[in-house]
Amino acid sequence: MYAILETGGFQFSVKEAEKVKIPKLDIPIKDKVIFDKILFIGGEKSFIGTPYIIDAKVEAEVVNSGKGEKVIVFKKKKRTKYRRIKGHRQDFTEVKISRILPPE
Repeated sequence: MYAILETGGFQFSVKEAEKVKIPKLDIPIKDKVIFDKILFIGGEKSFIGTPYIIDAKVEAEVVNSGKGEKVIVFKKKKRTKYRRIKGHRQDFTEVKISRILPPE
């Protein structure tokens, strides 16, 4: 069984016992998280939300949090000696999906 959930303005396809990096949540490590914005559940029986499935949940446990890899932002204008380099590291939270609960 798999599900498509929405968190932090992004959509993620998840399966049970899978680890997923999502945008940062202010939740301590080893705490439980329940996602209720579920767009789709697939498996033996499929459920499609309009836009979300009512009473469907995905339970997860926070495994890790930190910063992602550095992304270089480089700007240049030709013939003007203009160059700017900046780096950025996005914060993330890694969660392990424990259960996908379809509606009853």
